[in-house]
Amino acid sequence: MSPRLSLSTLATLPAAVSRPAYDIAAAEVGVVHLGVGAFHRAHQAAYLDAILSRGHKGWAICGASLRSPDTSDALDPQDGLYTLAERSGAGDRLRVIGSLRRLLVAPRDPGALLAAMCDPRVRIVTLTVTEKGYCHDPASGTLDEAHPDIRTDLANPHRPVSAPGYLVEALARRRAAGIAPFTVLTCDNLPANGKTVARVTVRLAALRDADLGRFVAGEVAFPSTMVDRIVPATTDDDRAMVAAGLGMADAWPVMAEPFTQWVVEDRFSLGRPPLDEVGVELVSDVAPFEHMKLRLLNGAHSTLAYLGYLAGHATIAETMAVPAFARLVARLQDEEVTPTLHLPAGVDVAAYKAALRERFANPALKHRTWQIAMDGSQKLPQRLVAPARDRLAAGAPLPLLALGIAGWMRYVTGRDEQGGAIDVRDPLATRLKALADAAGPDADRLAPALLSVREVFGDLGADPHFAGPVRAALSRLLAQGAAATVRQSADA
Repeated sequence: MSPRLSLSTLATLPAAVSRPAYDIAAAEVGVVHLGVGAFHRAHQAAYLDAILSRGHKGWAICGASLRSPDTSDALDPQDGLYTLAERSGAGDRLRVIGSLRRLLVAPRDPGALLAAMCDPRVRIVTLTVTEKGYCHDPASGTLDEAHPDIRTDLANPHRPVSAPGYLVEALARRRAAGIAPFTVLTCDNLPANGKTVARVTVRLAALRDADLGRFVAGEVAFPSTMVDRIVPATTDDDRAMVAAGLGMADAWPVMAEPFTQWVVEDRFSLGRPPLDEVGVELVSDVAPFEHMKLRLLNGAHSTLAYLGYLAGHATIAETMAVPAFARLVARLQDEEVTPTLHLPAGVDVAAYKAALRERFANPALKHRTWQIAMDGSQKLPQRLVAPARDRLAAGAPLPLLALGIAGWMRYVTGRDEQGGAIDVRDPLATRLKALADAAGPDADRLAPALLSVREVFGDLGADPHFAGPVRAALSRLLAQGAAATVRQSADA
């Protein structure tokens, strides 16, 4: 049986493998992270690992899973260590990350997580719980007060189950104990993510107690952020590649592209790590960066995911290798998305778009179209619907944005172009399937049925200038399939 990555085997790694350049045992937890999945481990944890390597020992992480114990079960036997594999056509670079010093599973012991969040040494709580984890209405950005988890947290606030519930209960406990509130730093792809999480958290606090709501609104910092790195799901082949490189097993390494970006509004209530020393961009206004990334990267990614999946392509790189898809993405970005942006000063948007398309085409990243297609009802409002709304306000056409949205509609019917079942993972999957089944494969019925879902489209679904192009695109997808529709649209 081969050895396993851990503190006891760290010194035996091959010289080519990068490893923590600090005393791991001396690192102190200063950050609690909710949602300790692959993206966090490939992004924020890597930045904090670099900060620890520069001698700032107070910024290690206590990571908590709010649902699944898988990460804890995999990494606890490894003393929290794991491998970050940066993959490109030029080869693979392996780096062991040591910043994750403690792992918790909230459903197993919610008290342990709350105690960690109330530790006075913890100055920041970060989150990557995905869009659906905030229990909000994606179309309005407000708390979904009817959400089952929110109702549970209001009925039993001292044993929360949701991310907002944990934030509010921990802040309430710190307030009662005379401990200053931590900064809440979300790293999820939400529009105006700091403001959105503030709105959700303040509202939940106010529903519990008006004074608590005023305290959270007035005393807690919620900086906005923009995060960018492509992180595919880890496969067994990836594990085998990492094991060969390490000379030992790693139960859950993470894969990522070489590119990484983190833009943070510089507003922290209890201080922050020296993020600027490790390449984080500290700014006064994240919004221009956020819009640029959500629309040019994430919007294109979702469009490729739905249409690529329907056309039979398993990964984004495989989809981008088809010339018509590459042309479609370029046209979508250039003609319909870029005109909606207010670009940050000094940004070369042409170079940014070219780099994005090169990243999408990275053959070493097996980023599955199915993975990116998850949770579309939570993602579409900011990725495709928001730029479509701006195009309509400008009196401009939106056939390619409409095609991406129609691709989502075709996908959530739950049947592919050969009649096979699609495993649709979405908080609204059951409702979307029922609407699709009732409408049948008829664009004149299916498009209006899905456009009525206000959580995704708000009032835009009733606008004929929006509904018309979406219905037309869906009609083409149903009649001739995704591959032919993309070819036609790319060259129109």
